[in-house]
Amino acid sequence: MASSSRVTIVDHPFVIDSLSHLRDKQTKVDKFRRHSDRICTLLFAEAIRGLDFQTVTIETPLKAMQTQKLADEVVVVPVLRSGICMLFGALELLPKSKIGFVGLERDEKTAVASEYYWKLPKITSSSVVIVTDPMLATGGSILHLLRRVAQEKPKQIRVVSVIAAPEGIAAIHQEFPEVEIFVGSVDESLNDQKYIVPGLGDYGDRYFGTVE
Repeated sequence: MASSSRVTIVDHPFVIDSLSHLRDKQTKVDKFRRHSDRICTLLFAEAIRGLDFQTVTIETPLKAMQTQKLADEVVVVPVLRSGICMLFGALELLPKSKIGFVGLERDEKTAVASEYYWKLPKITSSSVVIVTDPMLATGGSILHLLRRVAQEKPKQIRVVSVIAAPEGIAAIHQEFPEVEIFVGSVDESLNDQKYIVPGLGDYGDRYFGTVE
């Protein structure tokens, strides 16, 4: 696992393997979903590192003992539509987490995001908010979300993406340097259409089978 300046690249062997299948344009929808779900579960396993624990007493079949359980309240916020693809991996590890949804649509000409849906659970000073968006490109959509969520003063905000562009990471950390970002890969750059290169195409289209 490589980590620097609030960016963690999860280089687990299964992440590397699954990412190769996701990038391959020949990968069919069922295989794409399978590898997406696997990679997202592994990304979330890293993204919850460092959360606070509480000491509790339990009974094993042999005796009572003290152990540790997660204490932080986790709020997972997928950015619609493609962020939903990552929700299954989150719920696999965090079944008790609260879920919010944010709908943002990117203008294909300006790459500016506009909000069309916003439904979040109550966020408090004990909430750790984990934003999911598989493709962190310009960072515009996530920045829109962060600006609103930050007003609620959560304990911490983290971002989980499958692939990120350096430009998007820089944009987020310029305004929110404290936000931790967890990714499977940081790719080369954005092209003229603001798509990640080499990337893997439109994540939502490939996951939901809406590729034309």
